[in-house]
Amino acid sequence: MRVFFLLRSLGLRLWPHHRAVLLGLWVLVQLVYLRQFHGPHFANDSARYLEYAANIAERGHFDSGHNLRYVLYPLFQSLWLWLGLGWWGIVAGQMAVSALATRAIYRGTRRLANGRSEAAAVATLLFIVWPDIQRFNVFLLTESLFISMVALSFGAFTRVRKGQLQDWAVLFLALLLTALTRPNGFMVGLAAGVAGLDVLRRRHDPRAWRAALLLLVLLSPLLWQALDHQLATYYLMDTYERGELIFRYQLWAVHQVEPLNMPPPGTGPAARVLYFAFHNPVYLGRLMLGKLFVFISYLKPHYSLAHRVVGVAVLWPAYWLAARAAWRPAIWRPARVFLAAILLLQTAIIMLTVDDWDVRFLAPVLSVVFVLASLEIAHFLKPQR
Repeated sequence: MRVFFLLRSLGLRLWPHHRAVLLGLWVLVQLVYLRQFHGPHFANDSARYLEYAANIAERGHFDSGHNLRYVLYPLFQSLWLWLGLGWWGIVAGQMAVSALATRAIYRGTRRLANGRSEAAAVATLLFIVWPDIQRFNVFLLTESLFISMVALSFGAFTRVRKGQLQDWAVLFLALLLTALTRPNGFMVGLAAGVAGLDVLRRRHDPRAWRAALLLLVLLSPLLWQALDHQLATYYLMDTYERGELIFRYQLWAVHQVEPLNMPPPGTGPAARVLYFAFHNPVYLGRLMLGKLFVFISYLKPHYSLAHRVVGVAVLWPAYWLAARAAWRPAIWRPARVFLAAILLLQTAIIMLTVDDWDVRFLAPVLSVVFVLASLEIAHFLKPQR
């Protein structure tokens, strides 16, 4: 009890300086990961990004095909290579963008909390200390930039509540850059679109809502082609046949009870998924539920027991708190819809594709969970009148 009062007293004394404390903690975390990985960390896919970046820096050549779906990250790397700063320049750049993203988490959460700092501080603290977010800043992979762009998109979205033209321009730019960072980056822009449709649906005058639906119908052929393009370089049917919940990991897999009915040759990428779903509904349902558990549970087979315990102890309650916040009327509704849509769309993408051995597909949307959960915590702590 005495320790509790001492900690409480320390917290009250530090609270007026909490932003400086968060800044110092962010710097400390970056130094810890730089030391842990001995500087910039070359990982599994780093070679192809660096080769792509070198081609851009030296010859202005952009790859086609699958690599084009990650164009922003090699372009980002090429800047530092062109400046002659090498891997350290890339990592320093990633940390600089991450610092802006951390500020966006704080400011965006504070706007949604109507100026109160408690929720902003909690969300920012979790974003800084969670082990599977900041460590990517030293990796030569797309994850750091993608995590930061999702956070920056969130911050930009909260600014458009004022309706200023420049804020809309910043939001559009953030959504565009996020879409160019990774193949699934489009889901952040799609989430913003869902929030916009929800605003139109709730207006007294239904004409704008009907016009938006008509536009979606007219654009559906183009949207279908875009989906085909995104799926063209992925071999989803192979992962479905193998029953993989985690890419190239067979110890956790769904086994076939009976032979699968596979799409005929020549079927388009998106049509193949629909064909497989229609002809193998039970098997695909088991596969998708397994991927859902693997994705959100944090119980990855390669993780230590301590890593899993921390994940369950923090993330599982955070999911529950975030779900409650998503339905809380006191929070600006478009932001609630936007944040919830990001998490749900990313989850749906993983359920239809395949998860990875670590949580690099979950890490970009953890900021969404932390923001919503922190807003709910702040509601609990709010003094009742």
